[in-house]
Amino acid sequence: MSNAARSAVGYDELAVLKLLALEGGLDGEVKTSCGALGDAVGASTQTASRRLQRLEDAGLLVRDTVSDGQWVELTEDGERELRNEYEDYRRIFEGVSRVALLGTVTGGMGEGRHYITLPGYMKQFRERLGYEPFPGTLNVDLTEASLRRRGALDAMDPVPIDGWEDDERTYGPAVCYPATITKTDPDAGAAEDDDAPTYDGAHVIAPERTHHDEDQLEVIASDRLRDEIDLDDGDHVTVTVRGT
Repeated sequence: MSNAARSAVGYDELAVLKLLALEGGLDGEVKTSCGALGDAVGASTQTASRRLQRLEDAGLLVRDTVSDGQWVELTEDGERELRNEYEDYRRIFEGVSRVALLGTVTGGMGEGRHYITLPGYMKQFRERLGYEPFPGTLNVDLTEASLRRRGALDAMDPVPIDGWEDDERTYGPAVCYPATITKTDPDAGAAEDDDAPTYDGAHVIAPERTHHDEDQLEVIASDRLRDEIDLDDGDHVTVTVRGT
């Protein structure tokens, strides 16, 4: 998807996208016509056609034109755009300040250790997070429900970590969200337990341009979290993420 295609998508196009989602376009193909869409959004048939074309060019929907209309379905990127809108409205009306994400501890590939210790990142961690992270990340596989809630992080202000480069390559920017990690009883859900092993002062770290469908969180802290709250692979945790 080109930058020009994405920039052509504005509030008018998102209104069409929302309407198609309300008609079932997130669950599969729905049949519509430019005339019907135009009537629904108060625009001409030609204008509705242009808005559909812009959404298709931006990769937010796919469509198949037939003799009496067209079959339309939202893509993953289209769903993501609507989720972004949803989180903006949540922030306006609900004042979202934190979100609890549930998951299980899992082993990583060791990449976190490598990137966390790179000097261009480590200097910023010390300056912006106030600590030097333990060389490694705690990896948490999110539940399906928490995977959907992960989009709420877009409504929060993170700590930015700038991209940088050395003589060999360029390293991308990242964002960090303050977080508390709690070892939880899987039967208790996200219910708070004052006696549960808890670590405050951690951060969820993610690439600046991540996808909401990523099913794993990476958490950093000044200490080795597995030792601090006695975690093993398969243990259930609640990661309570906050904005800055």
